[in-house]
Amino acid sequence: MISIIIPAHNEFDNLQRLFKVACFIEHERLVEIIVAVSSGNTDTIDILECSQKVKVLHCKNKGRAAQMNEASQIASGNTFVFLHADVVPPMGFIDDILNSLQHGYDAGFFSYKFDKDVWYLRVNASFTAKDGLFTGGGDQCLFIKKDAFNQLGKFDEEQVLMEDFEFFRRMKKENVPYTIVKNDLIVSARKYESNSYLRVNLSNFLLVVLFKFGYPGNKLKSLHNKLIRTPYNG
Repeated sequence: MISIIIPAHNEFDNLQRLFKVACFIEHERLVEIIVAVSSGNTDTIDILECSQKVKVLHCKNKGRAAQMNEASQIASGNTFVFLHADVVPPMGFIDDILNSLQHGYDAGFFSYKFDKDVWYLRVNASFTAKDGLFTGGGDQCLFIKKDAFNQLGKFDEEQVLMEDFEFFRRMKKENVPYTIVKNDLIVSARKYESNSYLRVNLSNFLLVVLFKFGYPGNKLKSLHNKLIRTPYNG
């Protein structure tokens, strides 16, 4: 049985959009969707129009790692799926996860494409179907068996940026079997709409390299905020 966990901070519009098109919600193996709302959230999250499977959890802390960990403590499924609020899953989403688990994988990710169809974003998206330097980012929607997640120690709440890459690093170190499902999620291009393509790519590359060399999470977050303009409150 599957629990989807969505960390959110002022993401009402994206969540409303997601739940209007989320054909996977009624899948019999999906037991719940937990929207893990940050302590600093200021939008009207409690008036979401959605399925009874959707639960809103007001978290004690702000930060994706802390919010996802808190939600995992109350999740009733034996497989967790960590989905970003601005990412829309494809047809066959739940079945793809179930098939991956049945084929012996304990975890996995999805390839994705952007909601803006331009050639340079298609180039970026093409790398998500391959295992490489940028594998494991949050937009790829990690799914993982509950037991494996807990054995790995959950997300590192000190890693205030790139907590997804840090978790993936531990997955590989512990040889957790994983796969990349080649069925594209739809990811928002909003970051590219507020910054140039070159700026975003160079910033992402720099942050990943610094992360791999052990740069502290709080300093990565500070650098990210200086490099990338974010007009949204994600």
